[in-house]
Amino acid sequence: MQTPYDWVTIAIFAGLIVIFLQRSQADSTVRDSMISYLPPAVGCAVANYLGNEEYHVFAILTIALIFAYVALVIKPYEFFKRR
Repeated sequence: MQTPYDWVTIAIFAGLIVIFLQRSQADSTVRDSMISYLPPAVGCAVANYLGNEEYHVFAILTIALIFAYVALVIKPYEFFKRR
């Protein structure tokens, strides 16, 4: 954990885990497939690699794409609005 990319990608990945665990509860109305979490998880690994190899522009672009995917596909904000 030496670069900011390490911390940012771990934080994003932890957020994905929390969303998945909340939605996998039996009483939850929102059910997601595990496959929908694969692109942002792989994106975190790619962004971290690019950042560590000092391809900063591509790493930041990848992180932005991860946020866009999470917002458009996983939609965590709809989960919180339903409660």
